[in-house]
Amino acid sequence: MKRTLIITAFSLAMSASSVFGQSIQSQHQHAGHNHAMPGMTQAREATQAGPHGGSLKQTGNLQIETIVSQGGLQMFVYDRDGQPVSVDRGRGAVSVRVEGNAKRYRYDLLPDGKGALTAPVNLSQIAGRQIDVDVQLVGIAASTISFNEVATVPASEQQLAAAAIARQKICPVSGKPLGSMGDPVAVDVNGQKLYVCCAGCVGAVKSDPAKYAAGRPQITVTTATQADAAAIAAQKVCPVMDEPLGGMGTPIKVMVGDKPIYLCCKGCIKKIQAEPAKYLAMVYGNGTQASAQPAATTTAKITVSTSTQADTAAIAAQKTCPVMDEPLGGMGTPIKVMVGDKPIYLCCKGCIKKIQAEPAKYLAMVYGSSNQASVPAGTEQVREGIFKVVAADAPFIAAQKKCPVMDEPLDAMGGPYKVNADGKAIYICCPGCAKKIAAEPQKWLAVLKSQGVDAPLIR
Repeated sequence: MKRTLIITAFSLAMSASSVFGQSIQSQHQHAGHNHAMPGMTQAREATQAGPHGGSLKQTGNLQIETIVSQGGLQMFVYDRDGQPVSVDRGRGAVSVRVEGNAKRYRYDLLPDGKGALTAPVNLSQIAGRQIDVDVQLVGIAASTISFNEVATVPASEQQLAAAAIARQKICPVSGKPLGSMGDPVAVDVNGQKLYVCCAGCVGAVKSDPAKYAAGRPQITVTTATQADAAAIAAQKVCPVMDEPLGGMGTPIKVMVGDKPIYLCCKGCIKKIQAEPAKYLAMVYGNGTQASAQPAATTTAKITVSTSTQADTAAIAAQKTCPVMDEPLGGMGTPIKVMVGDKPIYLCCKGCIKKIQAEPAKYLAMVYGSSNQASVPAGTEQVREGIFKVVAADAPFIAAQKKCPVMDEPLDAMGGPYKVNADGKAIYICCPGCAKKIAAEPQKWLAVLKSQGVDAPLIR
């Protein structure tokens, strides 16, 4: 029975654009290294193009053509004269390693009824990445054949563009997210493609290509002056902390390209530097800002005070402010917020309203799962006991990051998916991992716990 397997995907954003779209390669030097076993014929290293566009290697009286595509791997076999040889009684196996990953993945090669041995593997998510393939074939002309290929999974023009846009994220001229003004427009800058949000920005890039070559708007930081008074009055609040501008001293002025954003304090600067498009949208609007998810409600009483010497040990244990991720004490004496009987320490008073608005969220960040909101069990099954995730799962997926079974990113193999592990949600990269979770739920909960992840309760 054929198995359609999905190989571990790697982020296209990590691949240099020059890698994409390359034709299949097959050069691999094995100095002092021999795969051959007794009775096994090994293919010669010299390669040429085959009838189907793959790489062609000769082994004994046979020629093997290897095709790597986004849909998997195929092997065609020919005799010395180039005539097709039947593979209906043949079979084989491929061992695949993706560039940058030490793991190997084994797939069966089986007759596809169209003259080839095929391993149907979804390689679309690693388009542009190089793979190392070891091949063994049996049952063809009474031979056992072994050889190696080094190939690049081809990528489409659309994937090339999508990867470049995903890396760049925002228009270097307007600072707006690419896609917020329709399809991004490509501009050639010194032989490289740069994307802008709309046709109106093309002229700016062409008039000063050096300024925009980096693909990001320039970000500069200064202290606001009297000349900024009208703009500060119009903006009113800091987009990071939602605090009145001026409430924590003279506002900070951050120029993102040609647009100013005013902040309540210097602690907010790194948020703008990390996500300029997000905060430009909050200040100037572009219809792309997502509304905040409502926090789980709590009836716990919330009180605010300044920390004292008696809080020193607790402050040292907490280390950083859960709102700003700043070291406690770095912006003066920490603020102590009591949520019920549990203290949360903050770097400054500007963070208080965040705790008041979402106490459960920040209790979870400081204390872990005992205060975490639960997640729904799920209604849309992909297999029995394996559910598609929903919006409520998003923060827990972000916290878990990797599948505990495969140690791979949760979206690497078509996931994430959700399974019930003794009443708690564990997120996995593919349905195949569910059996191991079901067999030993506490083992995998413990693995997550050792990684600092507390699985949410399932309601």
